[in-house]
Amino acid sequence: MASMSVQVNSLSTAEIIAVGSELLTSLRVDTNSLFITDRLESIGIKVVAKAVVGDDGPSLATLFQQSLDRVDLVVLTGGLGPTDDDVTRTVVTEVLGRHFREDLEIIEKIQRRFSARGLKMPEINRRQGLVPEGAVVLDNPNGTAPGLWLEHGNKVVLLLPGPPNELKTILQTLIDGRLSSLAPSNLHLCRRVLRITGRTESDVEEIAQPVYSLWKNRNKPVYTTILASLGQIELHLTTLAETPVMGAARLKILTDELVAALGRSVFSTDGSTLEEVVGNKLVDRGYRLAVVESCTGGLLASRLTDVPGSSRYFNFGVVTYSNKAKSDCLGVSPDLIVAEGAVSEPVAREMAICARTKAGVHAAVAITGILGPGGGTTKKPVGTVAIAVAVSPESVSRTFHFFGLRSDIKFQATQAALDLLRRELE
Repeated sequence: MASMSVQVNSLSTAEIIAVGSELLTSLRVDTNSLFITDRLESIGIKVVAKAVVGDDGPSLATLFQQSLDRVDLVVLTGGLGPTDDDVTRTVVTEVLGRHFREDLEIIEKIQRRFSARGLKMPEINRRQGLVPEGAVVLDNPNGTAPGLWLEHGNKVVLLLPGPPNELKTILQTLIDGRLSSLAPSNLHLCRRVLRITGRTESDVEEIAQPVYSLWKNRNKPVYTTILASLGQIELHLTTLAETPVMGAARLKILTDELVAALGRSVFSTDGSTLEEVVGNKLVDRGYRLAVVESCTGGLLASRLTDVPGSSRYFNFGVVTYSNKAKSDCLGVSPDLIVAEGAVSEPVAREMAICARTKAGVHAAVAITGILGPGGGTTKKPVGTVAIAVAVSPESVSRTFHFFGLRSDIKFQATQAALDLLRRELE
């Protein structure tokens, strides 16, 4: 395909292709595309698709041609090294109908990098000096493979090295200059994230969809994406605006409408984690907290203390895994454990109250449950978890039934415990 002499005036849509057979295994995850998406959308260039392809020329050629037909900007990462499996430069050159030229400045720079370490440049590295005709070479201060900018008709193809520290430096330079000048109308992409717990994805969608659907067809629309993860649902709101202030104001209106519809299950409208929200509420009240855990084995204490500044409110944490430990360390009545079972709301409440008393704090949380795969019964199957919160002078408790692996149940239990505490502190 020959290059067409059409000037690039604006770039509004983009696709990302991550090249590397290692990205198709469990050994390496493509994180570059997340950074690229964030940077492009910050200047109004919308990423509509991304893909991972191995070091296979024909597969990459097919995928690249499809992307080139669909969007204004195609960003390829990886495959720019000197070895035989670095096919990106060759494939792009062939698909665009170009020829290679040797850039001596690139080769000299690579030679200097090797010389600075007392090494001689291997002859194979000369391949990195091969540049498609018409390409603009993008300096890579952190590595040997330069980036490349190619204009093809009214499209742009951007080749970036795979190592994140190299890619980020090159891309940010473009964001600050060449790419910003081609962004659509200098619009700003504004985002807001609502975090929700205690509801299923379908429940959230059923309630929220009538609210946010009204914004999609407006003159200045807001787009919503719903994401489900373990114990949490996220609503990502995005809009393009002339200024960040205008975008933020638009998103606040929709945020307020969604919070009114979803109620107390929305725990954050600024992207804060649940443990951060709970920590802030404890600080606001001047409360200190104790936690006592059985089945979660310290995970709740770990999440709480992952937050910087948690020493202002976190006082006491203990794991009482056995029934004997619940009695000896906390003072829970052995008779209560026998009568109700270790996994029960009465025992969870007693654990929380005892922890609050022993630590001399205002609030305490207790978790006890059955992780499995064994230990479950018909009345209390695997995944049964009793959680109690004691905020002076009251205490509340709930029984939950979670599903998944042991690690899944543990995380969901801590999420539910944090949410129960959050609600008691409101």
